[in-house]
Amino acid sequence: MKKAFTLFLFFLMWGAGMRAAGQSNNATLSGKVTGEDGSPLELVSVSLRDFPVGTVTNRKGEYLLRIPARREITVVFSSVGYAPVEKRFNAGPEERISFNVVLATTDQKLAEVQVTETRKNGGTAVRIDPKLVSSLPGASSGGVEALIKTLPGVSSNNELSSQYSVRGGNFDENLVYVNDIEIYRPFLIRSGQQEGLSFVNSDLVSSIEFSAGGFSAKYGDKMSSVLDIKYRRPTELRGSASASLLGVTAHVEDLALKGKLSHITGIRYKTNRYLLGSLDEKGEYDPRFVDLQSFITWQPSGKFDLSFLGNIAQNRYHFVPQTRETTFGTWTTPLNTKIYFDGNEVDDFSTYLGALSANYHPNSNLNLKFIASAYYASEKETYDIMGQYYLNELERNMSSEEFGDSVLNLGVGTFLNHARNYLKAKVTSIAHRGAWNSENHLLNWGIQLQHENIDDRINEWIYRDSTGYSLPYSDSEVRLWYTANGKAKLSTNRITGYLQDTWQVLSSRGDLYLTGGIRAHYWDFNRELVISPRVNLSYFPEWEQNMAFKLSLGMYHQPPFFKELRNRSGEINYHARAQRSFQVVAGTDYIFTAWNRPFRFTSEAYYKHMTRLVPYQVDNVRIRYLSDQESKGYATGLDMKINGEFVSGIQSWASLSFMQTKEDVLNDGHGYIPRPTDQWMNFSLFFQDYLPGNPTYKMHLGAFYGARLPAGPPNSERWQDVFRMPPYRRVDLGFSKVLVSENNPLSNRHLSLIKDMWISLEIFNLLNINNTISYFWVSSSYGDMFAVPNYLTGRKINLKLSVNF
Repeated sequence: MKKAFTLFLFFLMWGAGMRAAGQSNNATLSGKVTGEDGSPLELVSVSLRDFPVGTVTNRKGEYLLRIPARREITVVFSSVGYAPVEKRFNAGPEERISFNVVLATTDQKLAEVQVTETRKNGGTAVRIDPKLVSSLPGASSGGVEALIKTLPGVSSNNELSSQYSVRGGNFDENLVYVNDIEIYRPFLIRSGQQEGLSFVNSDLVSSIEFSAGGFSAKYGDKMSSVLDIKYRRPTELRGSASASLLGVTAHVEDLALKGKLSHITGIRYKTNRYLLGSLDEKGEYDPRFVDLQSFITWQPSGKFDLSFLGNIAQNRYHFVPQTRETTFGTWTTPLNTKIYFDGNEVDDFSTYLGALSANYHPNSNLNLKFIASAYYASEKETYDIMGQYYLNELERNMSSEEFGDSVLNLGVGTFLNHARNYLKAKVTSIAHRGAWNSENHLLNWGIQLQHENIDDRINEWIYRDSTGYSLPYSDSEVRLWYTANGKAKLSTNRITGYLQDTWQVLSSRGDLYLTGGIRAHYWDFNRELVISPRVNLSYFPEWEQNMAFKLSLGMYHQPPFFKELRNRSGEINYHARAQRSFQVVAGTDYIFTAWNRPFRFTSEAYYKHMTRLVPYQVDNVRIRYLSDQESKGYATGLDMKINGEFVSGIQSWASLSFMQTKEDVLNDGHGYIPRPTDQWMNFSLFFQDYLPGNPTYKMHLGAFYGARLPAGPPNSERWQDVFRMPPYRRVDLGFSKVLVSENNPLSNRHLSLIKDMWISLEIFNLLNINNTISYFWVSSSYGDMFAVPNYLTGRKINLKLSVNF
């Protein structure tokens, strides 16, 4: 690890030295962007064509950008609703160029109501540039979710999974929308190795919005966060492809029927066999994950369009374990476990989604949208795996010839894990959404009818023995360590609706926006009706210092879907009620200039008072609900983020979060205990750099630290889950080189369609830290239980080639 850390410092010092040596190869471009009426335009993108460099205008329409010198470059000024402007420059070293731009509005009719004031519909959601998705090196399902994990309030301790927890919530408390369609994650997934591809295909994304809490009433009935994704509508023939040691992707987009018909289609194949080879558990890994997505739009007139979103995903995981050896313990008591396996595991997760949307916008202020969607999932989890383990104590005397060897056997045992779990889920819905925009108001409304069919069969058990005696011990029968057996067929209906208004309060002292809404949800399974009022306040004072203040409060209900109904034994609780969370979120945004470059500091403090909670336990990414119990709890914390141009022209950021969340399981007599997601601190860093004077060479770095999470022995009561795992620490580093661009095209006419090509070298887990995701518990000959850590992936190098045409 010391060598890896030295290598890491060398890379940073090398980059700093090259940057200092190359400063004379840059120039400075600055100016102001205004509309046709002379008013300044905020958040206009100012970027270099063919280079990963760019910035945005501030509140006064001003911008400043460092550009390469001694070469001709093209700068593009663009913003939604305005015609882009391009300008060529050829600057000398350290030359200062002033260039003002006037953007003209376009007559392009948008499919949905667009609010020209960016602040008006902001609320607590943050917008993320989709171009950054391909920049972050990471070993997970990647894409958008990997970027979300770097935001404040978001935590994840598993690079193999795209799942994340937000402000003390679990994975099932996060909403994900793609083009206003709610996305579901597989139900039976229990580890990151099985998970495969997330739904969101980053090659198709046009916009990303994320809220870590305090979101408005137009979003659904979950308690933690909202990820709102929009797939883009093509304007020309384009495509991309990429290949790496982890899989391949490709996409194509085009227009037909004189621009009235458009489609964007993407296909992905992923296999994480290469990564899984670094786990302690050795064997034959055969994971194969494939999905195909397409977004098709037909627009016969400027007032009406019809679109279809389709997805087919096949995630298959086959594993034949062979051996495992894990060294753990402390310096005073070093331990080692060896396991020899028989058997195999075969899992299959197939999902299908189809959604048809009709948009009617009779004028620029009114939009009416109708959606019909169907989701189908067929999941199978089957395994029979037997293991024989040896628990040994190691020699710790460094002067001994037997240092590191086994000197005492503490126990031997056998376990047999069996599962035959099957689930089929069908979710169909019809919905209407509307939006009406006036000078001072933005009114949103919606209603949805949803029908669900769930057919679940679970049959899993674990047998264990220690030193020839089955656990738990009985002198009259053989008992199983754990069993879960149940069948359930549910056919239920839900009705949801919301009404929301954003009101601009005119004031000479600043801009004030008040968003108030109410949401209703009725489920005929338990005949429960819940009402969720929510209020958001945003104030942008007219101060010299560019600041903004936000306040959100409201009620957030989360009615059970299916997993929350089932207890650890596989039985269904037919009397479950919606979990409740009253949330207060207060935050500030401060935009300032340092080193003549823009920066933004964001902070949010929050408090959640939660009742009617369903307690749960987490094993890897599997959540086991204790549906026959109920708890009350709270979560409180502070999130901070600073982002800006630490290196001129490209965005980087650092996030720091402090949080505490506890719950009291009713009538258990143990008071408040940490929730499974209680993590007092999280830190993440997303940093980009490039070689001065030659931005075709670029560096990307992602760093994560998550404090110790609670854990407990298997089959334990909730109050026993107070043991803490080691903190999660990880650094991923990537380098990229642009090989082909429009300014440097290929000379071969057969390859002239290639617009951009770049190659990336990624180093996963640069410091080669053993991060713990869960524990395997073994017994000694004396009846003591030992927690053997299940480590995540080690250091790996990935090579990736990407092409745009």
